[in-house]
Amino acid sequence: MSDNIFTGCIPALMTPCTAERTPDFSALVAKARALVDLGMRAVVYCGSMGDWPLLSEHQRQEGVARLVAAGIPTIVGTGAINTREAVSHAAHAAQVGAHGLMVIPRVLSRGSSAAAQKAHFSAILKAAPQLPAVIYNSPYYGFATRADLFFELRHAFPNLIGFKEFGGAADMRYAAENITSKEEDITLMAGVDTQVVHGFVNCNASGAITGIGNALPREVLQLVALSKQAAQGDAKARRLARELESALAVLSSFDEGCDLVLFYKHLMVLNGDKEYTLHFNESDVLSEAQRRYAEQQYALFKAWYAHWSAEHRLS
Repeated sequence: MSDNIFTGCIPALMTPCTAERTPDFSALVAKARALVDLGMRAVVYCGSMGDWPLLSEHQRQEGVARLVAAGIPTIVGTGAINTREAVSHAAHAAQVGAHGLMVIPRVLSRGSSAAAQKAHFSAILKAAPQLPAVIYNSPYYGFATRADLFFELRHAFPNLIGFKEFGGAADMRYAAENITSKEEDITLMAGVDTQVVHGFVNCNASGAITGIGNALPREVLQLVALSKQAAQGDAKARRLARELESALAVLSSFDEGCDLVLFYKHLMVLNGDKEYTLHFNESDVLSEAQRRYAEQQYALFKAWYAHWSAEHRLS
């Protein structure tokens, strides 16, 4: 296994919720352990999938500490409404022995300012210089990190080793063409579930951070494995990877919308993980139509996958 934590398949954990609508840390650790035991390289906590805006600073850090104490390779999200809190999460990650940082841009205040983002990124990277870090680039944050800023930061902070791209195909192509292909030790993580094959095959990604992989871990691990083979020129693997990605397309597309946590928690419940039934805001629920659609698409994928994997002897 590579020493680089940003390789392979890494689920962005969701936070299980108790009846009191507080984090269920025991369930969080248990799910992380199960995913790693299945073959996941590490876990990310607490990104958008983990509901970071809805948790307190203390709750987030307790979750990180418990994951690390349980021996789970843990990458910590630094999303926050101000730089001070983001720095606190980075420093805490280093203190408890986490394995990496996912550096999220400044939001709400001066989010479109390159100067403000440079100062924000710099403060986070400086707070945990021993932790390998990737910048999380997403159109949803309202700021796109470009090559000039990335390399300014990398020059000052060698622990910045890569880029997680949550945008579409063109965004990932930009990252590969202008950032991650410049030096062999810069890594690209495919950060959106709809672009895994493109990320590995066309953009030389070294890993994928997944949302749907929480609910379908074996299938997504298989998609990543096939994509890696395809990236080496294996024509059959490329065809199979495309077929699997196409069958997953609707479920993967939930990753691109604002209701992603609601959808993926519901799929977890369909799997029998009842601790994902509730959300931290009582009003955060799928509509009846959304729920039925998700269930229909999930059942369709499961039926297709059973036939497909048997046909190709992949199960």
